[in-house]
Amino acid sequence: MSGHSKWATTKRRKAAVDAKKGAIFTKVAKLITVAARQGSDPAANFSLRLAIDKAKTINMPKDNIDRAIKRGAGEAGGARIEEFIYEGLGPAKAQFIVKCLSDNKNRTAAEIRHLFSQHGGALGTVMWNFSQRGLIMIEQAEVNNKKLTDEDFELELIDAGAEDIRREDDGLTIYTAPLDLPKTKKFLENKNIKTESAEVEYAAKEPLELSHEEKIRVEKFIEELENNEDVADYYTNAIL
Repeated sequence: MSGHSKWATTKRRKAAVDAKKGAIFTKVAKLITVAARQGSDPAANFSLRLAIDKAKTINMPKDNIDRAIKRGAGEAGGARIEEFIYEGLGPAKAQFIVKCLSDNKNRTAAEIRHLFSQHGGALGTVMWNFSQRGLIMIEQAEVNNKKLTDEDFELELIDAGAEDIRREDDGLTIYTAPLDLPKTKKFLENKNIKTESAEVEYAAKEPLELSHEEKIRVEKFIEELENNEDVADYYTNAIL
């Protein structure tokens, strides 16, 4: 969710999980299913490992995880889930990239188009303003517990692929090149350092400043995106 605080987004999603666990489980199950098409062994499939890690952070039952893996590996029935990327301008001309996972492209496209239109926006090309990067987050409690505050640790992180390391109030945020994300994640795993999240995201090259009123409108749009069962993730240049 480039452009605004990833930590704030994480906190909001944790609250959402408590409020509507079933819907969140469905979204994460889709992530696992799509990832498992590249192989059902998490040790050999980094994308699947990340999806399973995400499932574990929301306390998704093991049975649900196993069913999603089997579906992706073709061992269970069900319509094929595909990934679709939509781009557009939302409220206040904020740019959005929306990643959807769905078994019905026509339904999903219509719903996403309607959401943009309903909030005064429209689908359109904005990818030019985004680039991909790896993102790893470590909560402050883990930073304190493992004493991850010295310069030697940061130098080790850089050797392991980190391009930028930011110490924030909520924890440590590490940025990598997309291809270096597995190496950096493995380095942390080898040190038994628990990560809050690890993913490849779209980061805005030119962030957008918003007025207070515009922020409210954009946040309402984001809330509706998060409530849509087919929306797996979104990225914006809006600073919230």
